[in-house]
Amino acid sequence: MTKVFFILCCLLCVQQDEPVISWNESYKLSWSDFKDKPDKSTSAVAITASGITFGFSVSATEDRVVDFTSEVHTHFYPEKSWYKKEQADHHVLGHEQLHFDITELYARKFRYRIEQIVVSNSVRAQLKTLHNTINKELSQMQNRYDSETNYSRNVEAQTKWKLYIADELKKFSKYKSID
Repeated sequence: MTKVFFILCCLLCVQQDEPVISWNESYKLSWSDFKDKPDKSTSAVAITASGITFGFSVSATEDRVVDFTSEVHTHFYPEKSWYKKEQADHHVLGHEQLHFDITELYARKFRYRIEQIVVSNSVRAQLKTLHNTINKELSQMQNRYDSETNYSRNVEAQTKWKLYIADELKKFSKYKSID
């Protein structure tokens, strides 16, 4: 059984010295990226800690917002991710990679939705609400993925999810991470 642990926070909350791996379409996770000690008290074989970091800046003149910028990043946290060597295999690693890919998908959806925001004095509130919405959607998707694949044990469902996420990433390719 595998589970996912995802970290969803603002850029300001991320410790500068915490090691991260930024999502990149040409890089695939390996077991050597999982640095934390496994939790022997759980039946989980591996835990992937990944998340979306987000920050924004608003430009205003007097009492009117005139512009804003934002940053959205997808990260894997090696020091919070682990696996049980005696039970882990390539199939489980593929399951964990897909958790990271799902996080990237929601970062892309987040960037897409940010692009739709019209500059106004409520932009701060809109961005915060959108951030919370994306976090909830991401959490629901990660849980659905684990449930439908039975934590990687349902090989047919795992294959369907891999194809689905690859297709979704293509749909939002304009918004991919460029770290």
